[in-house]
Amino acid sequence: MKKIYSLFSISICLLFLLTQNSFSQKKETIYEKLDLFADIFNTAEKEYYKPINENEAIDGAINGMLQSLDPHSSYMNPQSFKNLNIETKGEFGGLGIEVTMEQGLIKVISPIDDTPAFKAGIKSGDYIVKIDNHQVKGLAIDEAVNKMRGKSGTSVTLTIRRIDVSEPIVIKLNREIIKNKSVTYNFIDKEKVAYIRLKVFDENSGKEIQDAIKDIKNHNSNIRGYIFDLRNNPGGLLVEAIKISDAFLTDGEIVSTKGRDPKDIKVYSAKSKKVDMIDGKPIIVLINEGSASASEIVTGALKDNKRAIIIGEKSYGKGSVQSIMPLSNGGGLRLTTAKYYLPGGETIEDIGVMPDIIVQRKKDNFKFNDPANDNQLIYALKLLES
Repeated sequence: MKKIYSLFSISICLLFLLTQNSFSQKKETIYEKLDLFADIFNTAEKEYYKPINENEAIDGAINGMLQSLDPHSSYMNPQSFKNLNIETKGEFGGLGIEVTMEQGLIKVISPIDDTPAFKAGIKSGDYIVKIDNHQVKGLAIDEAVNKMRGKSGTSVTLTIRRIDVSEPIVIKLNREIIKNKSVTYNFIDKEKVAYIRLKVFDENSGKEIQDAIKDIKNHNSNIRGYIFDLRNNPGGLLVEAIKISDAFLTDGEIVSTKGRDPKDIKVYSAKSKKVDMIDGKPIIVLINEGSASASEIVTGALKDNKRAIIIGEKSYGKGSVQSIMPLSNGGGLRLTTAKYYLPGGETIEDIGVMPDIIVQRKKDNFKFNDPANDNQLIYALKLLES
């Protein structure tokens, strides 16, 4: 009897998710589908060749429903939800890798600088097909992320497929506590150019960018120009992308979001001011295929407002907004609730932002922020000299 009540509760929960915006004539079909779900669950529980974990099976069913909507929506159990909250605060355990789901496979958006994934040579566009000996296909994205997380010092083996490599690449990595100081900066070209690198958009990024600019100006008020490096930045918090765009703009639209209702449009604009934080000095933004989401918002805002020259390679192309909704069980729902649009009206979903000047990264001896081996940076420096 308890099991029947449990299945009834599950059915009611799924009914709520599926029917809140449905018309009454569809309810009968939905009830039939929920009955079918209960029948399949009961049969699997009785007939499967080994005992099943009921909680995991139900979580998988919920994630299957959400993954059928788009690759970015998912259910997070309480532990996954806790991990997410830790990650957005800028310190978490794992490999330092941002991933998404693509056609049932886990695809790397970008490794984060100076993390185990970055040092091991994992690249944007890689597909993770195995975590240790477990096949990834069929896992929800949060399940895959949880398998890659673990206690600092423990190891995990990833099997990777890379488009231009015929054989699988097997990499063993040691997990670390990932501490994201999201902003680093230094001076190059005899201290005439300020170089700022933003690794990820967490809840500290806007303030860190502002603090970095203040330090730069205090050190040298005669800076010729700025290079803002967003390469391999997988994105993060929308509010931080808006703060950072505003720091470089005196006015103009930054980004807009549009939801299901055509009237549900939100426009975010820069605060009107006489001069921006860098006093109108020239700025060049560097991007590549690992620049995604919030990185693309900032890049698109500066490009469309003609505030910066964009150099590098086409960005990743993630133009959807995910809202995080706490659930009563301590878990969370990550649901795509809108798409964002650049000031020019374009969406970058599956398209990306195209640089003003395309400069392909050289394969040999390439190293970020190395004036001797970073050909994209070298190009930006020469442009600032002209």
